[in-house]
Amino acid sequence: MNTQQRIQQLIAEHPVVLFMKGTPQFPMCGFSGRAVQLLKMCGVRKMHAVDVLKDEAIRQGVKAFANWPTIPQLYVDAAFIGGVDIMAEMAQSGELQQLFSDLFKNIN
Repeated sequence: MNTQQRIQQLIAEHPVVLFMKGTPQFPMCGFSGRAVQLLKMCGVRKMHAVDVLKDEAIRQGVKAFANWPTIPQLYVDAAFIGGVDIMAEMAQSGELQQLFSDLFKNIN
């Protein structure tokens, strides 16, 4: 399985996937830490976090996969949402909270 297939499989298997530096408990950069904070603020308790620092192929591959140059990257329901700046803008407007509200309704 190549890197792009691995990424596709991850986002297909998990409703919320965050490609980040470090882990939700120990983010290794401020942007990844902010992304985790935003998700928690939206009531996300269960996410699949992928530490790109542990896998260089995923770290580079995820940038090409979404055609997005930075990490963290958020996928919800297999759709690319964006990086931390997009997440913050969506949270400020209420869009991010609504996205997860809708997702949780569909899961439960």
